[in-house]
Amino acid sequence: MPRRPADSAPAATPVAPGAGSSASVAVRFDGVFREYPHKTGQVSALDGVSLDVPRGSIFGVIGHSGAGKSTLVRMVNGLDRPTGGRVLLEGTDLASLPPAGLRAAQKTTGMIFQQFQLLETVSVRDNVARPLILDGVRRRDARARADEVLEFVGLADKGDRRPGELSGGQKQRVGIARAIVRNPQVLLCDEATSALDPSTTTQIIELLRRINATYGTTIFVVTHEMDVIKDLCHEVAVMSDGRIVEHGTVLDVFVRPQTEIAEAFVGTVVPHTIPARVLKHVGDGDLWRLRLIDDEVTSPLVSTLITEYGVAVNILHADMAEIQQHTVGHMIIRVDGPADRVAAAWTWLESNVASIEKVTTP
Repeated sequence: MPRRPADSAPAATPVAPGAGSSASVAVRFDGVFREYPHKTGQVSALDGVSLDVPRGSIFGVIGHSGAGKSTLVRMVNGLDRPTGGRVLLEGTDLASLPPAGLRAAQKTTGMIFQQFQLLETVSVRDNVARPLILDGVRRRDARARADEVLEFVGLADKGDRRPGELSGGQKQRVGIARAIVRNPQVLLCDEATSALDPSTTTQIIELLRRINATYGTTIFVVTHEMDVIKDLCHEVAVMSDGRIVEHGTVLDVFVRPQTEIAEAFVGTVVPHTIPARVLKHVGDGDLWRLRLIDDEVTSPLVSTLITEYGVAVNILHADMAEIQQHTVGHMIIRVDGPADRVAAAWTWLESNVASIEKVTTP
């Protein structure tokens, strides 16, 4: 696939670099393997994962069910251990810790679940205070801290309620309050929005962004929803069959996906396919897929192709989305004309759009 000029942002890399400075890394996966026994032999959940999660970032991992995402999360909070490689939390190899040290490390993380995991028989306040009470904090002090956190998440008036009296979005806010009541360094989110409606998901994403901005908390998100990655994360790693197959900033992956699975996930947010019934009637000519960013979205590309290069252009598909405060556009066009003019038009586009590629038809 042709690239932008050298002064543009780098493309997403097919594998994670795993080479950041230790001082700037909150979580490091260093050649991590995880195998489980099965009647047919060993089943691999993680296959040599190397990945750095920068401190203070919101880092997303996306993949289909069974890709290994949840196993990755359980490695960070010590609920699972690798069969090979290392998982470092703030520079400490979790597998090297004795039980007491592991428990101390676990207290530096918070966990948000897909299912809210609340105790239905106690108040919202006591649900949030429970981690502190288990740590030996006096109940009065723990409940006072719980009230502070409930105010932060927008539930200051719900402390005396039972979870059964709350909506799904409110329950997830309680879960978030419980997860941050210890002031964790790393907040883990395992499909934290997948059980919520779109409006509530947006509210939870805004809350997570506020936690990151206010406290500098590193947030590690695993999800199968590319919309969540788009709206929440700074970086994303794409998982498939226990491997990291692509990694980059969210903007890079949206503009220049390098793998078929990343392309498919991007397509759920910025559609880029043409219905078969349309393809039957497109006629002769080359089909080109263009990806555009920022000013390229509003530049007169099509009129330039027609007036300056003398080719006929038919727009078959166009869409755009906001990604990390950038406008990202996608367009599929049919270009027809003399071969030399079509070639010149292609060359011009190579230097004026984020990426261009030919589309093959069935």
